[in-house]
Amino acid sequence: DRPLWRCPEVRAMKTFRLTLSALLALSCAAAIAAPTSDEALERMRSMKTTGQSLDMKTIAQDGPTADAIRENLKRIKLPEGFRIDLYAVVPDARHMAVGPSSGVVFVGTRKTDLWAVTDRTKNRTADEVKRFAPAISFTQPGPCFSPDGFLFVAEHNRVLVFPAAEFFYEGPDVAADIVVPTGELIPKDEESYNHGARVCAISPDNKLTISLGQPHNVPPKDKLELYERHGIGGIVRMERDGSKREVYATGVRNSVGITYHPTTKELWFTDNQVDGMGDDTPPGEINRAPKAGMKFGMPWYGGGQVRTNEYADETPPEGLTPPVVETIAHAADMGLTFYTGKQFPEQYRGGLFSAQRGSWNRTVPAGARVMFTPFAADGSGPSGETVPFAEGWLDEETGEYYGRIVDVAQLKDGSLLVSDDTAGAIYRISYQGN
Repeated sequence: DRPLWRCPEVRAMKTFRLTLSALLALSCAAAIAAPTSDEALERMRSMKTTGQSLDMKTIAQDGPTADAIRENLKRIKLPEGFRIDLYAVVPDARHMAVGPSSGVVFVGTRKTDLWAVTDRTKNRTADEVKRFAPAISFTQPGPCFSPDGFLFVAEHNRVLVFPAAEFFYEGPDVAADIVVPTGELIPKDEESYNHGARVCAISPDNKLTISLGQPHNVPPKDKLELYERHGIGGIVRMERDGSKREVYATGVRNSVGITYHPTTKELWFTDNQVDGMGDDTPPGEINRAPKAGMKFGMPWYGGGQVRTNEYADETPPEGLTPPVVETIAHAADMGLTFYTGKQFPEQYRGGLFSAQRGSWNRTVPAGARVMFTPFAADGSGPSGETVPFAEGWLDEETGEYYGRIVDVAQLKDGSLLVSDDTAGAIYRISYQGN
């Protein structure tokens, strides 16, 4: 804090004609420390600047990486009349939330980044991918939008909200608030690197809905009461300000995909099932939860009607709800969305698109594809089998993955976005006609 001319480095110099580099090198010139992530969040909550550079981190959308991804897309098989293109290069791309007014796509990761993907020219290819709210260090952010434009971000053990995110995202500072403070989504003692990603959705009655995976392969008996009380291994709902939290569903191992049916307003979700029981068992699940208080199969069932080894000698409680759809074992069912657009042919309208990331717990790999489940016109349930819609990221001959599919989302033009956290990309599937 001393005046510059009192610094010994300056006093010892024979001239005061200092260059800028010399000034910056003076050890007694105090540097202004950048705010921490928590400090930056508090400043943005007060509508104050954080001092972040306007030159925000962006990801190149051309060059060798984009070229290699486009080359790999030649492997993908689709129904006749459809095509797939690279929409954006997005490192670690996982769950997506499409802005209701602008179509900007906010993309979460399993790391600390949340990306904003913009197609400025509306040529259905992203022009810009940049870091959203760069002063904040997220923890496995999972984004979802409310219909009125509030971006919610469910992290491992915190929930934030960004009002008018589609307006503020162009700069580094954004309007922000805390829905669930750090350490209050789950008890801190239950934080784990396993099954720690959260996903969210806004219910038709305007509730914030969040899935909470439990950290074990099969939860131990001494944890069951704690988990049920907090909704770990289940789904919780709350008001958009974080109040009136309720445990909506239990008996879920690790759901990384939730959505509401646009007509029936019922909650649907995927669930990843127990590992280590063999290549072909137990099945993955797509479930329906039309009301609060429902109990699903865990820990008595490892998937479908397959009993877990750990609870094989126990009689399951009454009232457990089996899955509506059983999928191939260990394909890792993830994000899902109901198709409400008009671009795709009639047989796809109202149906359910879901992502399978691909297995680690099989001697013969499976998954890494987009699945489709046709639904009855009234939305009451599936009207046919769940079948592959887009596949080819897994080389079935060699077992090598060329991508791992995580989420599906719909653009306003009725095309489908698909995220890939291994290739670091978002793809766009469109219908070109016969």
